[in-house]
Amino acid sequence: MIKSRSSEDYLHTDVILREISEYDIFVYYCPNFKQLGKPFCSDLRQDRKPTASIVAWKGHLLYKDFGCSDHSFSCFRYVMHKYSCDFMSALKIIDCDFNLNLNSSKEETLFTMGVIGMRLKQPKICEKLTIIKKKRRPFSEEDEKFWTKYYISKQILVTFAVEPISYYWVNGNRFSCKSITYAFKFGRRFKIYSPLETKFKWSSNTKSTDIQGLKQLPDTGKQLFITSSLKDVMCLYSAGYSAIALQSEMQNPDEKLIKDLHARFEEIFIFYDNDYDNENNPGQTMARKICEKFNLSNICIPDKYESKDPSDLVVNVGSPNILKHIINEQTRCN
Repeated sequence: MIKSRSSEDYLHTDVILREISEYDIFVYYCPNFKQLGKPFCSDLRQDRKPTASIVAWKGHLLYKDFGCSDHSFSCFRYVMHKYSCDFMSALKIIDCDFNLNLNSSKEETLFTMGVIGMRLKQPKICEKLTIIKKKRRPFSEEDEKFWTKYYISKQILVTFAVEPISYYWVNGNRFSCKSITYAFKFGRRFKIYSPLETKFKWSSNTKSTDIQGLKQLPDTGKQLFITSSLKDVMCLYSAGYSAIALQSEMQNPDEKLIKDLHARFEEIFIFYDNDYDNENNPGQTMARKICEKFNLSNICIPDKYESKDPSDLVVNVGSPNILKHIINEQTRCN
């Protein structure tokens, strides 16, 4: 059974870090920070000597003040401490200040203006951290066990530039992978995916212009599906369909992208998450907005299957046949 998700679930750390980096957040909220690993004076307390620094640690950035042992923060905890707010409020502050528009509520704007003071200018987004190296490892039985339940073969992973890795470097800092981890390659940028981790599944330096599955599309075709993730793209590919995914389900497609896709494909469908037990159902809410804006058609997994997306459906029913049936049935009706 899928747990119910509120609209605030699109304000969690993974989604924010698809749009901006931890480095962006520290640069904006920590004015004395100039360079990773270089000590600076803390602005959280009276600090005459440069005792604080921001360093790479276990695949993330960590604020560490050696003059105050209690001050050891992730970028999100740093914002919490600086503005004396709870975790969700810190995410709302970041969402508002960086103009990410991930939260549908207007509450975050009032909160930010009240606590921090009105900001008249959106912060400049710094160049994202670049994963300059990665260590590929051999494809293992554990990899095969994970991907085959989605009917995604090793050859499909190769086609979509997905590699199993053992560790990677961010700006020269090496990080080991604690469980099965994969690098999704987009030109010179990467999205690191650790599916078995519960807290930090994603690390990324991708941009909103990195369209997942775009390079693997045929020149022309009858149907194209815009879905939620590269895993869904590969799952649909396995079932015989062409698909792409934006970097975030809450991201509006670029008009030029849709125009180019219309020139190549006869029909375009939106196939987003169906949070069937969530009355807000943010995936389908966004799908309807996109369909209305671009005059597209929507595909939705019926509630009876208790599955939120194509890959989830394939795992739950143990076959891609139901996925094909839903697509055939709903595309005939459009």
